[in-house]
Amino acid sequence: MSRPRCRTRSVVLASTLVLALTAALVPATSPVPTTPAAGHTLTLTAAGAGGERWNADLSVVDRDDVNVRRSAAGLRLREARAAGHSPRSPHSAVAEGMLLTAPRTLIRPATRVRAEITADVPSGATVEAQVRGWRASGWTEWRAATAGAVFDRPVSRVQTRVVLTAPAGGATATVRGVQLAADATAAVSAATPGLTYRVYATRIGLVGEVTANGRTVQPRDHFAALPSRRGLAPLNSGDYTVRVCTTTGSRCEYAPVWDVGPWNTRDDYWNPSAVRENWKNLPQGRPEAQAAYQSGYNGGRDQFGRTVLNPAGIDLADGTFWDGLQLTTNAWVDVAYLWTGGGPRGVVGDGPLNIRTGPSTSYPARGLAARFANVPIQCYVTGQSVAGPYRTTTRWNRLATGQYVSHAYISAVYGGSVPVC
Repeated sequence: MSRPRCRTRSVVLASTLVLALTAALVPATSPVPTTPAAGHTLTLTAAGAGGERWNADLSVVDRDDVNVRRSAAGLRLREARAAGHSPRSPHSAVAEGMLLTAPRTLIRPATRVRAEITADVPSGATVEAQVRGWRASGWTEWRAATAGAVFDRPVSRVQTRVVLTAPAGGATATVRGVQLAADATAAVSAATPGLTYRVYATRIGLVGEVTANGRTVQPRDHFAALPSRRGLAPLNSGDYTVRVCTTTGSRCEYAPVWDVGPWNTRDDYWNPSAVRENWKNLPQGRPEAQAAYQSGYNGGRDQFGRTVLNPAGIDLADGTFWDGLQLTTNAWVDVAYLWTGGGPRGVVGDGPLNIRTGPSTSYPARGLAARFANVPIQCYVTGQSVAGPYRTTTRWNRLATGQYVSHAYISAVYGGSVPVC
């Protein structure tokens, strides 16, 4: 997951691809096309788009951005070489980088956002603009916007990220501009809220390496990885949180999704076929790696052509694996993809926080809620007084699993008011 700290060598490009991408020309599941004929310059003209327009700010690269830099020509990968310390790491196949822009409050709510990218893209490299929208219950998943990202309900704020990839050691794209347009269009059906699937979990390890959102992995760290950037949370946020439980339900952890993997990077298997990015003929909830390992799907290989050595659909950092779930080996787990649900969410401001069977520290702990995790709160009760980093309170929040966390450790609540139990 780490990137080498050497300088990227300059590359003289024999041909340049100039791209202005639109919904009519680029399929939703594909990154920017990158293979023009040698010596050929291809210009794609944007179709007209009504509604509000703005340009993504590509000039500021800060700590929330990963492996990108701003040059005089435009936005580029900082390192065009990929590290591979694990056969399941997607970073052994491609170098990747990501710029995250500040959220934009829209003049009026919108249900569709389209992006037009202007970039020089050498053969083998890709560029993609992705967006997510804010609703009362939180952020939607990230969607590819070059073909038009459509939301099932209107969104009031939009955030954009630009994702660049290049073959290991290959030339990187240069992005000169990204223009966004938001408008209203017919909505699509939403996925069933509160999706939960049983998948195979593996331990991440890789202490000292860097995740897809820029975190340096710590010993006994608490986060998860899913094989799609659609559910990747920005650094130090729990915008996308999973609840991972042992199959007996005896232990659970709420953990933010801070990395991409295992095996694939474009497999949002929790989504229905109409929404799923790739492998639409697989059943909803079945990871491509599981199908490849168990039944030889895709020739038994992942999206990079590697032979799949286990059926993993989620990776767990060491603290989540050992301390949260108390696992000793890779195992099947039940995973809830909490952003597919609704209702009030509490942000765990300090952790990992014990989740208990009752509203007191005298009740047994049944797992952990990692720092920054967004936990679903059903209601609250009065219990033991606890002095925490945010307040001293007798309030205990009952979570969707029927377990409890002290409100003294919850930094914020959004998505609606929390009733008394």
